[in-house]
Amino acid sequence: MKSFEVKKLISKVCFYIRKKGLFHTLKKIISRIRLRMRLPSYEYYRNLVPEKYESALKHWYFIHTGERLNLDSPRTFNEKIQWLKLHDSTPLKTRLADKYLARDWIKEKIGEEYLIPLLGVWDKFDDIDFNTLPDRFVLKANHGSGWNIVVRGKSKLDIPEARAKFEHWLKTNYAFMAGFELHYKDIKPKIIAEEYIENLDVHGLYDYRFLCFNGEPKSIWWDVGSGTPDHQRDIYDLEWNLQPLRVTWPHVSAKLGKPSKLAEMIDLAKKLSEDFIFVRVDFYYADSKIYMGELTFTPLTGLCNWNPDSYNLVYGEMIHLPLHVHSVI
Repeated sequence: MKSFEVKKLISKVCFYIRKKGLFHTLKKIISRIRLRMRLPSYEYYRNLVPEKYESALKHWYFIHTGERLNLDSPRTFNEKIQWLKLHDSTPLKTRLADKYLARDWIKEKIGEEYLIPLLGVWDKFDDIDFNTLPDRFVLKANHGSGWNIVVRGKSKLDIPEARAKFEHWLKTNYAFMAGFELHYKDIKPKIIAEEYIENLDVHGLYDYRFLCFNGEPKSIWWDVGSGTPDHQRDIYDLEWNLQPLRVTWPHVSAKLGKPSKLAEMIDLAKKLSEDFIFVRVDFYYADSKIYMGELTFTPLTGLCNWNPDSYNLVYGEMIHLPLHVHSVI
């Protein structure tokens, strides 16, 4: 492209930006990018003394949102999740964030039949005997989020690549990866293998995520394609009425009828959430069977993108923060 053509194109783009009133939006995006380039490293966060966590969290939150974090009197959902990170990261939450240790607690609460069958647990990757595993399974690091490898055919698994990933994950403390999710800090890293489950449907595995406040489910986030570039989400109330909001991900392209075991999932969510100010209780529902996913205490590490934005406050008002705290700072 010749120089005069480039200048003409730039002129057209600038005219469009002015016409659509997007100048301030574009300026904000550029400013955010510049800030993120100055985001401290993982090593910086990992080596901080606890007394510095609050100021570092405020800085991290501003870089990601462009907003000042109010920890003295938080009001929105995102703000209160940040507050809970610092002041309510209890030993019980640490136990339940551990994908291996959580299994016994869940078994005691609702029964072993809801657990995805465990195929093995190891301290390091080279301890895994792949000959003992079925053709399809899921490998997970127990001490983080998204550190999984789904194996749909054992012969297709790239062992060296998988080893490199898990060796990196096992030496990383997830608490300092994304905004001080401190309930992950004291988990002893392990690798677990679980049975592979799937929906016999074009959309793949469904996630039913119940947002629970003091033991009461209030909202259901139905996620499709979680952990993939095709992640979609719809929000429902407990009667399975679609709600007029979007949280971070685009709406699901194909709607779903009310699950036949919705009432059972709601009852299970109540039992699993009764000990917590807030927790998201995640289930899978495949072939008419309910499987326990995980207990999520800090959804999207408190950076949910609410549309309309007013729901950030609506959901925040459902979180009733305690007078007495389990502060880690």
